Amino acid sequence: MSTIEQTRQEVPTGSWKADTVHSSVAFEVPYAVATFGGEVTDFEATLENGVLSGAARIESIHVKEENLQAHLLSPEFFDAEKHPVVKFSGALSRDGDNVEVDGEITIKGVSRPAKLTGTINGPAVDHFGATRVGLKLQTTVDRTQFDIKWNMPLPNGEPALANEVTLKADLTLVAQEA
Repeated sequence: MSTIEQTRQEVPTGSWKADTVHSSVAFEVPYAVATFGGEVTDFEATLENGVLSGAARIESIHVKEENLQAHLLSPEFFDAEKHPVVKFSGALSRDGDNVEVDGEITIKGVSRPAKLTGTINGPAVDHFGATRVGLKLQTTVDRTQFDIKWNMPLPNGEPALANEVTLKADLTLVAQEA
């Protein structure tokens, strides 16, 4: 097996930190007949010897409607005043370009097991000499398991908002010097 093939099978070791300019954290949830989504703009992520950890500040949640943004920060949704951070941590495993991260996510003070799946690119050296790894991950969680239960019936009696929420992270991680 060549060194390149072996590198494509191994989990990156050492310390890595998200380049948040080139990364994003977002969510999507079915709403009525479409999909509603948003992003969190203040977050951090690290990969430390195969363990991916991240935190996102709820107050930085961004959606297109200011009033809806305020509603998401309220106790009916994330209760940002009492629970300002969503956290995740888990062990990363790699099979070629595919990855899984088995871990735990904490939302609104409630922790549950979560498995993120996705792809990995790299490692590769950028034009400034930094070594980077790209991770594109997602998972689906049932928001009601995290005490996020708000809903409203549509005229046909069906709930407006689905319980299943897809969480996505598109991360560029940069190797940290020892």
